[in-house]
Amino acid sequence: MMRVALALAAVALALAALTPAQTGDSDAGKELFGRRCGGCHSMDRVMEGPPLRGVYGRRAGSLPGFQYSDALKEAKITWNDDLLDKWLIDTNALVPNNDMAFRVPSPDERREIVAYLKSLSQ
Repeated sequence: MMRVALALAAVALALAALTPAQTGDSDAGKELFGRRCGGCHSMDRVMEGPPLRGVYGRRAGSLPGFQYSDALKEAKITWNDDLLDKWLIDTNALVPNNDMAFRVPSPDERREIVAYLKSLSQ
């Protein structure tokens, strides 16, 4: 009986640990965005990359006023937690032949950046 209780407690702790990791911290994400993404992106103006305010929930390659790659315009994806995470892991793996070559290898940093982008789209 004790083994079952310990096993259930371990599962509960593991599941609880997943919840904050999935949601991320938008304040930490803002700082990371500035360091990792701010050289090419802003929230409200076109730079090397498109503005990213409202990107969460938006169809990829659809913001007027930015010249997206044909691959991104034709991708038919709408940015959500999972797709933004995959994009930040390896842009070319998600959308081959896009014009952005960038990676965020740290899952924690990706979560924070996605949380920040999501917070600006609500």
